[in-house]
Amino acid sequence: QQIRNLGNGGDFFFQFPDLPPDHPLRRFFDQFERGFPGGPDGRPRIRRFQAAGSGFVISADGLVVTNNHVVENAQDITIVDDNGDEHVATLIGTDRRTDLALLRIEGAKDLPYVEFADEDVRIGDWVVAVGNPFGLGGTVTAGIISARGRDISANSYGDFLQIDAAINRGNSGGPTFNLEGKVVGVNTAIFSPNGGNVGIAFAIPAETVKQVVTDLMDDGHVTRGFLGVGIQNVTDDIARSLGLNRARGAIVTEPTPDGPAGKAGIMAGDVILKVNGELIDDALDLTRTVARLAPGTPVDVVVWRDGKEVAFNVVLATRVEQSLAEVPQNDQLPAPAAPASTSVGLVLMPNDAGPGLVVADVMPDSNAARKGFAPGDVLLQADGEDLVSTDQFENILSTIRSDGGETVLIKAARNGRVRFVGMPLN
Repeated sequence: QQIRNLGNGGDFFFQFPDLPPDHPLRRFFDQFERGFPGGPDGRPRIRRFQAAGSGFVISADGLVVTNNHVVENAQDITIVDDNGDEHVATLIGTDRRTDLALLRIEGAKDLPYVEFADEDVRIGDWVVAVGNPFGLGGTVTAGIISARGRDISANSYGDFLQIDAAINRGNSGGPTFNLEGKVVGVNTAIFSPNGGNVGIAFAIPAETVKQVVTDLMDDGHVTRGFLGVGIQNVTDDIARSLGLNRARGAIVTEPTPDGPAGKAGIMAGDVILKVNGELIDDALDLTRTVARLAPGTPVDVVVWRDGKEVAFNVVLATRVEQSLAEVPQNDQLPAPAAPASTSVGLVLMPNDAGPGLVVADVMPDSNAARKGFAPGDVLLQADGEDLVSTDQFENILSTIRSDGGETVLIKAARNGRVRFVGMPLN
């Protein structure tokens, strides 16, 4: 047995004869050794970490659905069934966007399995959640569907079910059943100020799970359609500035270079109202709608441009993770060479590093301040015109006011990201 000493004189070891496993000194040395980061010979230990979650079998040959975050970066996956038996599992595929993963139990056959519900759940429907909270083992809780279509993550496609059944750490990947015993969702996340259950949990709807599982079974990954536009929601002010009767659709901030939408003629400032005849409520709705379609699918896209609807035919590409077109922007404000105040509370100056006007300052309590403008923002367009001077910007505002308009649509950029803002003129 070796004892490691960490003194000022450096590391050294005492060597003792081998001791039997049940010897009191052996137990003492084992405890002593665990207090140091390295092994008894000074070499660093390799630490292995274990994580636990839940899942459920969906086929007799051992296909298992769980969350991606449960198995992400796992080297070995072991499934423990309700009888306590352990099974080796292999990873078929994952989808980070929906946080789903598909596993297969090696050598499985004739397993009992669950089925997905064919009908959508309704708010107020009773549901039963099953999982492995805190590693305690199979646990069943009950509740209702509190809401549908929740968007809880910027990196996902939203559309979560909100349930009030007790869900805790370890429930991730487990099923939520309706009262007919059919799976209506996959438990994924909780909202909690303290890490425990407070009656707000989220599940991926069965419709989404079925689509993802089918793709993972076929290809090991999910392939989604790609329209090729940066988008944002249409606010009431943006709608008024464009002549829309209400805030709806998704406004295009920037087409992706060489993307399918840009090739078809869709431009920044267009508001996408319909895809294949389906009304688009907001930016998330457009993202979900396109993601459900396969690459290569021709789609009819209706946009709002210049006060009327215009139709385009777009052939979807394959979605890949890529950044939107960036607008050149200076890292530092140019020297204060002639900042000029405007009637909407913006102090503007020429942009020496690229197109547009740089915001040098924002007047407190102004419309610009209320809309979130900040020094360093770049104004690219106003009412569809490229901006080159503060006088031009004021002339555009004056023209809109004289025509009875109440809002101007401004195209701006911050840190290379383009957005549209409807600025009130009163």
